Amino acid sequence: MAIKKNGFIPSSAPEELKRVFEEVATGWGDAIQDIEEFDVIPLKGAMTNEVFQINWPTNHGDLHHKVLVRIYGEGVEVFFDRDDEIRTFECMSKHGQGPRLLGRFSDGRIEEFIHARTLSASDLRDPEISSLIAAKLREFHDLDMPGLKNVFLWERLRTWLSQAKKICSRRTAEEFGLHVLGEEISILEKELTRSYQEIGFCHNDLQYGNIMMDEETRAITLIDYEYASYNPIAYDLANHFCEMAANYHSETPHILDYRIYPDMEERRRFTAAYLASSGNEHSDAEVGQLLANVEKYTLANHMFWGFWGIISGHANKRVQLLGVCAAEDSTILVN
Repeated sequence: MAIKKNGFIPSSAPEELKRVFEEVATGWGDAIQDIEEFDVIPLKGAMTNEVFQINWPTNHGDLHHKVLVRIYGEGVEVFFDRDDEIRTFECMSKHGQGPRLLGRFSDGRIEEFIHARTLSASDLRDPEISSLIAAKLREFHDLDMPGLKNVFLWERLRTWLSQAKKICSRRTAEEFGLHVLGEEISILEKELTRSYQEIGFCHNDLQYGNIMMDEETRAITLIDYEYASYNPIAYDLANHFCEMAANYHSETPHILDYRIYPDMEERRRFTAAYLASSGNEHSDAEVGQLLANVEKYTLANHMFWGFWGIISGHANKRVQLLGVCAAEDSTILVN
């Protein structure tokens, strides 16, 4: 079964998907007559998964119910444990963060549809929106999530490096310098963990496509927690600043333009808003110290997404161009 009207949903388990849809609809009091008549709208911007908006008429006149269907990308199990990601998703929902999980099937899930717009690259440069994101990020970092609260960054980098070495040819491995990056990870870990650093629950993928805003309330929602884990908060801020150099809806989505990397004024304003949102007073020295830590973790971000790009180019053909090109760009920056 491929549910069709404006688009289609690919699924390896069509009957299971149909059953889950019917369960969700029935739970809302809707009697599904013909699931083939659902409106299916593909949503752009996701790189790890395929995402669709599904609409169907309710039993109350012209009203429609909406859900979001997420089809898991091929080969993504090399990046994260899907069961862990689902547990994070459910826990986030209990904390009032993000959409609710409505149903699961073998190669995807059905989520609550958030009535908010996904931000654009230009939105990240808006001072008001940027301050709202900073405050939301502080709230996110303060979440008390289950499990160990240890830094996961270095373990993940070593795991991805090992995976990259397995799938790359000898020539490709030499081109990317994979033989020396294990030592560079150790150097970075030693240098960046010398002094006190605050650890929080980090999103780790703070590109504009994972940030939504309600136009009426101006409430910010962070979505997509595949890569979320405990890490130094400076790492998350560094990731967000690097993402401000990206435009995934341009003619060259795989190229990061570091000419538009946020300047010192933008970075300081975001960092100050982040610290102020907790309600505690902060000094200029505290802002400066966090900024200094953020700049150091920029290197780890380049390495993180460089490995992601190399592996994606082999594991997920749907993002091959984006992945490999991103890896090439990031490797230059790491070295």
